Amino acid sequence: MSRALSVDLRTRVLAAVAEGASHRAAAARFGVSAASVSRWRALDRRQGDVAPGALGGDRRSSRIETQHELICRLLAQTPDMTTAELRAALIDVGHSFGHGTLQRFFARHGLTRKKDRARKRAGSARYPEPTTGLVRRTDRSRPRAPGLYR
Repeated sequence: MSRALSVDLRTRVLAAVAEGASHRAAAARFGVSAASVSRWRALDRRQGDVAPGALGGDRRSSRIETQHELICRLLAQTPDMTTAELRAALIDVGHSFGHGTLQRFFARHGLTRKKDRARKRAGSARYPEPTTGLVRRTDRSRPRAPGLYR
């Protein structure tokens, strides 16, 4: 992942521009692009400093987090609601979220949408119970064909 150039370099480039160097000349002298020099000058005029903003991170989960109580209420009303049914219920109320957005919401809050075994629905895929007809029994001996042994 990329990272922002240092504030020290940014201030030295802008000092060179303030002394009369063009954007391209200052960019060539310090090994940065002329576009970066223009952005840093605009940032300096707008904010008063050239500190870089935050890189990466989650920028959109706050939209679903504001609906936390609504989602919990819908799940409390219908505990075995599927993710698709929850999406449809949220759309009915005027909130549209994607499947992945809901899955990340569930992961952040420790919610699970697995059906329980008491209802004979989907269970844990990690330790499936073997089907009795497909399991090889070790108590039966297999007939052996006569062979030659050296």
